[in-house]
Amino acid sequence: MPLLRTTASAALVLLPLFAAAPALAQQDAPDSPPDLTRDTVMVGVGAAVVPSYDGSDKSVVTAAPAIRGRVSGINFALLGSRAWADLIADNNGPGWDFQAGPVVNVNLNRTARIDDRQVSALGKVKTAIEAGGFVGLGKQGLITSDYDKLTVGVSYIHDVGTVHKSYLVSPSINYGTPLSRKAYVLLNLSANYMGNGYAQTYFGVTPGGSARSGLPVFNARKGWKDWTLGAMGNVALTGDLTHGLSAVGGVAYRRMLDDAADSPVVRIAGSRNQWYGAVGLAYTF
Repeated sequence: MPLLRTTASAALVLLPLFAAAPALAQQDAPDSPPDLTRDTVMVGVGAAVVPSYDGSDKSVVTAAPAIRGRVSGINFALLGSRAWADLIADNNGPGWDFQAGPVVNVNLNRTARIDDRQVSALGKVKTAIEAGGFVGLGKQGLITSDYDKLTVGVSYIHDVGTVHKSYLVSPSINYGTPLSRKAYVLLNLSANYMGNGYAQTYFGVTPGGSARSGLPVFNARKGWKDWTLGAMGNVALTGDLTHGLSAVGGVAYRRMLDDAADSPVVRIAGSRNQWYGAVGLAYTF
């Protein structure tokens, strides 16, 4: 399943960028400030360039479908194999925004399309279904206008099966602002903290795996897995950001950390430096 595998990688990095794009309401003047009150659904598809596995030094190109919506103040998003919903309605104006809701992820890391002979020799990892939740706090109307927004939050997901039997904790901070009724930009800084089971499953090398791959034995332990800095832009091609066709693009840099960076899967067979990018088209209803 190469499409889903690589789309999952893009989702983990680019979902905060895509999902934070605002739902802007119609105004009489074309460049008047937007009003975050209109229900919208955005459907998009594009091409993403992502590492072939988490920590790989080789990139692959894949399709990246996405859906983002806002109905009655409830925000939700689906990108690749990751989905979330903010079940606390927005206040539809400047002020504080409390966020909380469920997160579901299908972890397809190293399930297929492993573009490295040694890592491939370690064997494929079964698909992990991960579920949990997130909480966050946003402040709208901060710097540029009444409609820019700074959000800090943290998510927690845990394997609900028996693949890695562990967890991932992901704090993040986002800042987004509409430049006009036709353009929007967002910056994102995030990190991932992994549990022991997660670390050993995706970054450990067992004696048997060492014999097959030639990589040294490595016992990966819990700790910080990575940090990521990303940017996203959205420009309306028809109408404005509230309705019509728009172009969406994003780029992100990820740095592997701690035992993830020291693992032979990354240090010898891959790279601590990871690059992600995506471009595509989206239509907002």
